[in-house]
Amino acid sequence: MPAHVLLPAFEGPAKHFSRRMDLYGVWLIIFGLTLTSTLRVLEWPPLNCTQQDLQCSVQINNCSDEGWIKPRHKAPNGPLWHSQQNVFVRRGESDDLLPVISLSWSLQVNGGAVGIRGTEVHVIEEASNQSICVRYIFHNKIPNMMTNWSPWTFSLDRVVVDPENKYSVSVYNLPKPDLGNYKLDKILTIPGCKDPRIKAAKVCLENGSLWDPQLSWTVPVDGGERLIITVGFNTAEFSEEYQISIQNTQHSQHVMRENRTSLNVTFELDVWQLPPCEMLIVIQPFFIRCKSNCLHHQTKCNYCSYYQRPPTYSRSLMIKALLGLIMAGGFLIYLLQKTFHTVSFLDPGSQLQTTPRGELEGVQLQERKRKVLIIYSLDHPLYIEIVLKLCAFLMAKCGIEVVLDLLDSAQLGIVGSVQWLDWQREQIVKSSDKILILCSRGVRAKWRAMCDGAETRVILREDVRSPMGDMLTPALSLLVPSFVRSGTFQNYMVAYFEDVCSEEDVPSPFNIIVRYKLMKHFEELFFRLLDKEKHEPGRVNRIEGITEDEYFHCPSGKALRDTVDAFHAYQLEHPNWFEDELVKDTDADVEVEESSLEHHAIEQPTESPIIRQSVPECIEEGPSTLINDVTLSERDHTVYSATLHMTEGLKGPTSNESKPFPILDHTHIYVSHPAEQDGSCNSVLVG
Repeated sequence: MPAHVLLPAFEGPAKHFSRRMDLYGVWLIIFGLTLTSTLRVLEWPPLNCTQQDLQCSVQINNCSDEGWIKPRHKAPNGPLWHSQQNVFVRRGESDDLLPVISLSWSLQVNGGAVGIRGTEVHVIEEASNQSICVRYIFHNKIPNMMTNWSPWTFSLDRVVVDPENKYSVSVYNLPKPDLGNYKLDKILTIPGCKDPRIKAAKVCLENGSLWDPQLSWTVPVDGGERLIITVGFNTAEFSEEYQISIQNTQHSQHVMRENRTSLNVTFELDVWQLPPCEMLIVIQPFFIRCKSNCLHHQTKCNYCSYYQRPPTYSRSLMIKALLGLIMAGGFLIYLLQKTFHTVSFLDPGSQLQTTPRGELEGVQLQERKRKVLIIYSLDHPLYIEIVLKLCAFLMAKCGIEVVLDLLDSAQLGIVGSVQWLDWQREQIVKSSDKILILCSRGVRAKWRAMCDGAETRVILREDVRSPMGDMLTPALSLLVPSFVRSGTFQNYMVAYFEDVCSEEDVPSPFNIIVRYKLMKHFEELFFRLLDKEKHEPGRVNRIEGITEDEYFHCPSGKALRDTVDAFHAYQLEHPNWFEDELVKDTDADVEVEESSLEHHAIEQPTESPIIRQSVPECIEEGPSTLINDVTLSERDHTVYSATLHMTEGLKGPTSNESKPFPILDHTHIYVSHPAEQDGSCNSVLVG
């Protein structure tokens, strides 16, 4: 992923200036985030990718795709990992040891090396979404193999990383294909400072990983009521302050290093303040990296070997210890009873790493129910089915409240599309809920039309058929500026169905955040919805029943997978399906064609709406009642609307009840309009 975003230029001076200002704002955000991240490429000594028979230059963080996209059949194959990726330390520009990752990859012998013009590496820090890229550009054509008949091999060992962080690495060959991708993906988890490969790095020294205080203590030989304890230890280079405690923090002292290599601290305590014979000495350093969370050093010492306690002390100490133990036990029982029902399955103190499928609702019971607003494009009837099946899976399996325009058509029809979207966005921003943008071919086409300033909007057939119309264009107009200004991006998520969409469908402003592949990364997306961490120190949290290999075992997951497979099969059978869905003239009537789909038969009405009239039988006593049963046949997809016309003199309540009985298993939406009085009571129009 590049560390910057390039947006297409607008036509005209004013639009060009607006585009430059938007780009400037994005640059400020990315630059500000980069300052807080250690992810970077060592600049000295300079990188050199030139080899025998290859003239090569290096570009760092200048990885625009402009000029590097070719048709899929002309693009070279992806690279191969040459050796195992590793982490080690090397000298930086200031002669400090820094942890870096070592990457090595090679070109495929049969991958068309002659046509390769370069190779590119992207590294993303998953904790902060920060990224860097390094591009090797070839200035001459190369043969399929080197002169020693071995494949072309490249390496990169200059990327500075942090211990205990996770990084996503992607390697591309240039030029890239316009559809899909030929790339290598790798997730690297950097070990902690205890690992011998990086424990000598400066960042680990600043955390105190190599510090050995060599703690020592002395007590007087003669007995008495007062006990004098002297604690000595060696200081560390990157810690100026130390806290020394005896038994507990009530008996502690803070001391400063002041360029001394060792310190001595003296305590004078009453004998009754210490337990018999054994006491605990703790040294808490304050290194510049870990501050007050640094690893402390402690030791237990038996001072009775050097100091004789008064004989009456043991009896009083035992009484006090017994009373304290009783009080502590009672308080512990109270805490256990109070917190018994509030232990979450994701509690870091829990030893369970896998949550059973039946406990998915535990998160929603112990916290407020999470909500997600889904933004998508009406690409095709089968794609709409995929979106609806995903909503059903989120609600039924995961307990997530889903906000979708198709599921809130009544409220949307009252307030309008822009007001509805803006209100939903404000509610999301005020809370920890999320906005999920499902990217597809329609999202890519409409975003490009917005960026190019095209006079003609991209309209799809399903946009014309939908009662809400095109909801994606106003959604992008509202969300993209808010996304760029947000800075944290915590409320935004981007995903796409890998089998029917591609990474190129993601609009360029969203390239700076993680993009989830569904259903491959659904478990990670679900943890993000809950604001929980899947990866914790020493373990990985899992949830049964929602991973890529398990989600289809439940009815809602199976329906989702079947719909995705059906749309994928349809795309293979109709390569130009998206062009067929485009409306060439938005002012003309949209001709609805019948198309046979594998596993699904979707037919649209080509005739005018049918108007039916039902005459109710009036009953003199009791409320007037009309029951009209609507039955949908296999080829009848008409939208029925029942409107009541009541006489002004009619008294008593009147009800309207519609019970559709669909024959097909497909999902339909029925819109019910409120009854209106027109002064007549002769008929009820059903159309």
